[in-house]
Amino acid sequence: MARAFTPKVVTANALVEGDVVYLTADDRWTRDHAEAEFLEDEAHAQLRLLKADHQRDRVVGAYLAEARMGVTGPEPIHFREVFRTRGPSNYPHGKQEAGNV
Repeated sequence: MARAFTPKVVTANALVEGDVVYLTADDRWTRDHAEAEFLEDEAHAQLRLLKADHQRDRVVGAYLAEARMGVTGPEPIHFREVFRTRGPSNYPHGKQEAGNV
């Protein structure tokens, strides 16, 4: 039996900077997970992933990551995705340097 679809967000890495980015409902790439489009329908999620896959001049490695709706927007569920929201792990660069962790 097929596993039930769970909500997702589309995530990738920015091609030039390498930063983790998320696809928004208005087709922007953001570095803020809470701004990501929250995808509750599997067919729509696959279409959004296809859109991301066709933006190879902007992002690489696009995939669907499980998420849940939080107070301020989508939140990551798995440790890997929580870790990715914190930015580069070679402190103090990026989000960690700015204190956004």
